Amino acid sequence: MSDWGAFSAALAAALRLVWVVPVLPLFAAVLIALLLLAGRGCGDSGERLSAALASGTLLGALVVLAVVDLAALLGVAPGHLVAADWLRIGSVSVRVSFALDAYSLPAATLIALVAWITVRFSTRYLHREAGFSRFFLGLALFAGGMLLIALSGNAVMTFVGWELAGFSSWLLVGYAWERPAATASAQFVFVTNRVGDAGFLLGIGLAVWSAGTLEWAWLAGDGTMATVTARLLATGFVLAALVKSAQLPFTPWITRALEGPTPSSAIFYGSLMVHAGVYLLCRMQDLLLMVPDLLLVIALIGLSTAFYAALCASVQSDVKSALIYPTLAQVGLMLVFCGLGLFWIAALHAGLHAAWRVVQFLLAPAWLNLARRPARPVPRWLAGRRWLYTAALQRLWIENLVYSLLIRPTLALGRDLQGFDAQFIDPLIGTPVDDPHPSRSVVAGGLPHRPGLAGWALTAVARRLEDVEGQLLMSGDGALERVLRRTAGYAGTVEALLEQPRYLMLMVMATFAVIL
Repeated sequence: MSDWGAFSAALAAALRLVWVVPVLPLFAAVLIALLLLAGRGCGDSGERLSAALASGTLLGALVVLAVVDLAALLGVAPGHLVAADWLRIGSVSVRVSFALDAYSLPAATLIALVAWITVRFSTRYLHREAGFSRFFLGLALFAGGMLLIALSGNAVMTFVGWELAGFSSWLLVGYAWERPAATASAQFVFVTNRVGDAGFLLGIGLAVWSAGTLEWAWLAGDGTMATVTARLLATGFVLAALVKSAQLPFTPWITRALEGPTPSSAIFYGSLMVHAGVYLLCRMQDLLLMVPDLLLVIALIGLSTAFYAALCASVQSDVKSALIYPTLAQVGLMLVFCGLGLFWIAALHAGLHAAWRVVQFLLAPAWLNLARRPARPVPRWLAGRRWLYTAALQRLWIENLVYSLLIRPTLALGRDLQGFDAQFIDPLIGTPVDDPHPSRSVVAGGLPHRPGLAGWALTAVARRLEDVEGQLLMSGDGALERVLRRTAGYAGTVEALLEQPRYLMLMVMATFAVIL
């Protein structure tokens, strides 16, 4: 075999290790969690260990990706790699598969690089913060989830990464959990993103039913799928993409998410996660090209979001808000490209924008020192239109609308369920409650009484057992008690004999005889 053949074979073998890329940061998250549980995640030593785990695993993932990228450039990497079968949904097989093509590999490499840089930045930025290790746990989970989104070859594995990224986002938005504003913002982000998750699950279910496969490469089939079926199938994934990329009318959650620390704002909403929806649309472009009307809807939503974000950006005075609205405008333009069928331009735009925006967000804490001139005034055309200026300041009242239509009903449902639980379920099963009059919870015989059917039944059984015990042991001539005491004496004598060395050796020899 020639040197080139041996080199190609080595690269092909290395491709089988692509599963290591998302697993490494997830492994770091597990180790950091164990350190926190063991109480070793605090102090300077705990900080160094948590940061080293997150940084080292991301650097390892970046090195593996560099090898895979080299294989792809040399034409060795396949576009779709199936590693193993995972599970079955009916007759549909869900595989552990990876997409190694012109969309996934640049995206995964950029994700690993940006995540590693952000981890290095956060090591000093969050030094001696109370939740330092918890923050790095969230970053590691997010990096693993985003790498899984980029490299997954099927919808189910992508959904796993989708949920990991969403969970870590909620975790870090509520990083300062002692502040009500942080917990309220985390709740807002969590509830809003569940709408996109529902759309994703709908798409997975329709893919199993209509396409008979969950692999992105084969989802569109041979192009003979009925237009109605393709439209229904694509709509669920499009809804998930719109929510994750914070497009209208789901835009308000991303401004609430800025409540988290600056590094999480940079890597989540300024650079990576906000582009996850665009990446999902690019991944399913073959299916979207079958439904031009849905592409038109995507383009209109992207254009509307771009105008809305540009209007709101012109009146922002906070550094993070002044950066996040231009980010939304750029993502809206990416959706316009997707709607026009120019998916490769949208992907290129997303990569360049992510690389530039993460630098801006990481510089945000030092922006006041870096800026040498006052903030730009409100544009004259906007300042002269008071009604439009007020609407821009209020962000077109979309946040209030989303809160009224989505968040408030969800919270009301939660309160109703809690009330139902307290009024009906707890008394039914006899859950212990704090009784201000403990004497009332004691029945005849000195047994504590618990409310509810289960509590009544247990009390009745305990009372009957108490009666039996009293009749056998506490009444009559005590015959049963004498028998029990005599039996206990015999058992004590046998135990004393067995403790003698000779009898112990006899038992050991008998055991060996039985075994042999």
